[in-house]
Amino acid sequence: MGLVKNNQVVTIPPKITLTPSVDHMKTYMAKNESIQRCWYLVDADSLKLGRLAVAIASYLRGKHKPEYTPHVDTGDYVIVINAEKIIVTGNKEKNKIYYSHTGYPGGIKEINYGDLNKKSPQKAIRLAVKGMMPRGPLGREMLKKLRVYAGDAHRHGAQQPQRLDLKGMSSVV
Repeated sequence: MGLVKNNQVVTIPPKITLTPSVDHMKTYMAKNESIQRCWYLVDADSLKLGRLAVAIASYLRGKHKPEYTPHVDTGDYVIVINAEKIIVTGNKEKNKIYYSHTGYPGGIKEINYGDLNKKSPQKAIRLAVKGMMPRGPLGREMLKKLRVYAGDAHRHGAQQPQRLDLKGMSSVV
């Protein structure tokens, strides 16, 4: 087939491509229906708060999986036990301050790490992990998969959690 010009049929040469046509690999995007979630158990006894929070946040987001997708919740459930035995270095025991606000004028409250750990040891870990999660609805949904317990007992034996050994990551003093 060609063009008609001055009562003559002019053939159009085929389109010449410089690169051969290759089927390119598509980027994999996880979907909520295809995600398989596991349960992990972490013993926080004598682990450093920040290093533990980094590892937990990574597992909650799903960054350890090959099918990680930033805009989809691909993470797993994490259970933390012995939250009261977590350690912090330096003078953070009395110098690290947590702030909260009641919503009323002059309603700012502050508590240092030592007092918070005595009052509610699981809250310190939850706040550290929350600071490392994405902000917004997706981050809040991921944070719901974190379970923190002050002692060594937990209620999730039926889920058969796998133990995560994080003892080697906290060797830096």
